Amino acid sequence: MQVTSSTSTFTSGTTGSAGSSSQVAQLQKEIQDLTQQLKAVATSSLDAQSKQQETQLLQAQIAAVQAEITAIQNQQQQTQLNKENSAAVQNASQAKTSSTAGGISSTSLVDTYA
Repeated sequence: MQVTSSTSTFTSGTTGSAGSSSQVAQLQKEIQDLTQQLKAVATSSLDAQSKQQETQLLQAQIAAVQAEITAIQNQQQQTQLNKENSAAVQNASQAKTSSTAGGISSTSLVDTYA
C-alpha cells in the first residue's frame, strides 16, 4: 500500500495581508495537489481496503488545509477589525481633544436654566 503524506505549516502571528494572501494561495495549491492524489487513488490498482485508507487520509489532509485557510482568513478579518477600531478610537480621541481646546468644554456651554 502506498501512503502519501503531505504536510503544511501554519504560522500564526501578525503577518501582513500580502503574506497571508500568499499563504492562502500556497495552501489552495496544496489542496489541488491533494485532490489530484485523491483522483489517482480512485483509479489506482490498490485493493479496496488500501484505497479506502488512502482516501480517508487524503480527505483528512484536505480538511486540515481548509481549516488552515479558514484560520488565516479569520486572522485577516480580526486584524482588519482591530485596525478599524483603533482608527475609530483615535478619531474619537482627537475629536474630544479638539472640542475641549482652549479650556472650554462643550458641556459648559449648555444653559441649565431653561
